[in-house]
Amino acid sequence: MSSQINASSRDTVSSKETVRTPQNENNLATSVVLFVICFALFLGAIYSLSFLTLGNPWPMAACLILFALAFWIPQTILGRSDSAGEH
Repeated sequence: MSSQINASSRDTVSSKETVRTPQNENNLATSVVLFVICFALFLGAIYSLSFLTLGNPWPMAACLILFALAFWIPQTILGRSDSAGEH
């Protein structure tokens, strides 16, 4: 299902253009795969904390990096979900 918008108030065929809306940006399979990848990064960040000791700071570094990636990838690389009105 694609959305149609008129460039003017007249209903001519040549003035219509297809606009990408949130309903047709990603299909379900792509969204599920991206969710699984980001959620795996988040769970990896939590799991890395099980190896944290006072003598070994690297699990905390891994936790911070994985946690940041789990939120940075969807928000910056994949785009915003509220940008449907912007062209």
